[in-house]
Amino acid sequence: MSPELLTQSYDYKLPDGFIATIPVQPRDSAKLLVYDRKTDTVTHTTFKHLLDFVPKNCDIFLNDTRVIKARIFGKKKATSINKKGFLQGGGKVELLFNKPIDANHYLVMIRGKVQIGTKLLFDENLVATVTSLNEDGSRIVTFTHNDKPIRFEGLVVILDKIGHLPLPPYMQREDNKDDERDYQTLFAKNAGAVAAPTASLHFTSELFDRLQKRHNIHKITLHVGAGTFKPVEVNEILNHPMHSEYFDIPQSSAEVLKSDRAILAIGTTVTRTLEYYIRTQKLKGECDLFLNPTNKPKRVTHLLTNFHLPKSTLIMLVSAFIGREKTLELYKEAIEKEYRFFSYGDAMLIL
Repeated sequence: MSPELLTQSYDYKLPDGFIATIPVQPRDSAKLLVYDRKTDTVTHTTFKHLLDFVPKNCDIFLNDTRVIKARIFGKKKATSINKKGFLQGGGKVELLFNKPIDANHYLVMIRGKVQIGTKLLFDENLVATVTSLNEDGSRIVTFTHNDKPIRFEGLVVILDKIGHLPLPPYMQREDNKDDERDYQTLFAKNAGAVAAPTASLHFTSELFDRLQKRHNIHKITLHVGAGTFKPVEVNEILNHPMHSEYFDIPQSSAEVLKSDRAILAIGTTVTRTLEYYIRTQKLKGECDLFLNPTNKPKRVTHLLTNFHLPKSTLIMLVSAFIGREKTLELYKEAIEKEYRFFSYGDAMLIL
């Protein structure tokens, strides 16, 4: 079997201390590895020099999703009475909001044992009721506020009051006030993501202003879900059950995709969204596209991205652009040059 189809072929050893747990300041002082496919050359620079490398006739696509405070802590509603006549069973729980299923049901992860019908109590009189237990460990719940059903728009307001930013588990720390600024893009607008589109985190206001003056900027929305961190656990990558995420592409942006203009996708989320549109012609819905060396990009010509987890769908997406061997070669070089990895880490530009 071809190595490109084996999950183990996308593994690499990341030494201790290479996972970035806080961003560098200013944002654009992060390192930038530039790989030019035409000349097969690598340049090491910093993000503030990004525009020295991006072709001038290139349209830029960004993801304007906003990360919500999706982690909330509460307790189970007590349901039984002990021998002394006191209610019991109200243990602590942690809930990670993932995405809406429909107007009243939401996909979540719950840390703590629950059953169908279990009620979870949170601050601000927010109550979640478990309606379904999924085989993959996720749960479906309904939310009520002051005993009335609540829609997503209202739920986000409450989550912003009582919740915590869902930092990736590999950071191994709790969120803080700085993360409210750092784990959000400058142009974050549409609430719904539980992970940041991290390639965009490197922009400062000054650099972004320069970008807008020189390039046509287009914004799409893809609400990054918790599935972005789900490892590929099957032996063959094509057997991986790819997660889906809600997306919305403005008609004006779709018109650019129908042209022959060069496109720089800022991040893997943008890449998947644009490539999903090219394959389906859908402007909104659920994107479950899995890009890999057997399913290469058809429209995106350049990619800006961070450095990703071993054996993840994201490193496989990068491999769809430049091949698995070249990807691992560049990752090895980045480690030798002491780049910082993952969400708060450094960046790579593929031309």
